[in-house]
Amino acid sequence: MSLETLTELIKHYGYLALLIGTFFEGETILILGGFAAHMGFLELPWVIASALVGSFSGDQLFYYIGRHYGPKVIAKRLSWQEGAEKVYKHLHRHKNLLILSFRFFYGLRNVTPFAVGAAHISRLRFFLLNLTGAIVWAFSFAYAGYLFGEAFRLFLNDFKRYELYVLLALVFVGLTIWLITLIRHRRQALAHKK
Repeated sequence: MSLETLTELIKHYGYLALLIGTFFEGETILILGGFAAHMGFLELPWVIASALVGSFSGDQLFYYIGRHYGPKVIAKRLSWQEGAEKVYKHLHRHKNLLILSFRFFYGLRNVTPFAVGAAHISRLRFFLLNLTGAIVWAFSFAYAGYLFGEAFRLFLNDFKRYELYVLLALVFVGLTIWLITLIRHRRQALAHKK
């Protein structure tokens, strides 16, 4: 695949990739989106908007699934049980703060909307706090990626020649982290079954 082809793919499908990636998880892909915006392949406001919609709608869906099937889903995913217990414990003490900030806590990101739904926290409360948290999260990580691109440009004289390679390296690192996390969660689930 040529660099021109990759550039065109990012320009045409970058926002969709951000929307889908942030629907399920998203910090890494959002940082990449911010970096791509710095490079001029995407526009930062649309990167933020795509991430906001993806993250917010994903967590809303998971909240409603949790409201109806939360305990069953959590029971089937053994790797989530420990995280769900942490969420339930924090819900009693810091309900609003937890809902506002769960996106920033590695390991609790996926299980929290299910657990909050299963705890039958008010729909309106979750909606408002989830939306506020998604806005802060989208701006924070998109700008982090954008500023990373600026810092990279300041340290490298011939930035234009290397920027796409850096983006590819970041994609590779992000996929590697995702795969390692997935493998670790599966191993933990298998260990709990024994």
